Amino acid sequence: MKLYCFGESGHSYKAALALQLADIDWTPIFVDFFNGETRSDQYRNQVNEMGEAPVLVDGDIKLTQSGVIQNYLYNRTGKHGGKDEAEKLEILRWILWDNHKLSSFAGNTRFLMNFFPKDKRPQPVIDFNLARLKSSYGILENALTDKDFLVGNNISHADMTCCAYLYYPEPFGFERDDWPNIDRWLGNISTTPGWRHPYDLMPGNPSERA
Repeated sequence: MKLYCFGESGHSYKAALALQLADIDWTPIFVDFFNGETRSDQYRNQVNEMGEAPVLVDGDIKLTQSGVIQNYLYNRTGKHGGKDEAEKLEILRWILWDNHKLSSFAGNTRFLMNFFPKDKRPQPVIDFNLARLKSSYGILENALTDKDFLVGNNISHADMTCCAYLYYPEPFGFERDDWPNIDRWLGNISTTPGWRHPYDLMPGNPSERA
């Protein structure tokens, strides 16, 4: 399998981590997002008409959107998707929640606070996003009370989707020390065999553009 991705992309990390922890032989294809590759006609015509990463290629199959890719990998491998119908639905619930309430705001806010030109950063938008993120962190913190993972007793795609942005070092309103349950959970995920930090798992790092 091939994954179009880049290190700074939390959504790409969800798919890359799912591939990694499923012990699948895969190759990362670097997407030069910061030099406009996803906005190019070539990328949109040949890779993803939505102009986004990640994109998974498995033979003749091409998939976009991290949640779709995660579901496909579960169907292919039987791993990390829940042991019964109740767990499968709960994992899907967290994937949908994360994409709407956590990752969308985290990704946007992190971009504006760190990768957008300083003189053009819209502070009212950032402040609004930070308030929304604080609420989402609280929901995740409460859900992890007395739990090692979000669904069941082992890591699942629910964990892989919700954790994706929370390992990044750039500021976007998240400090692990402020959320002890989330901090413990992130530790559980990072000690899973095969886990790697997003900047180690995918090509692309802010230091390369410094």
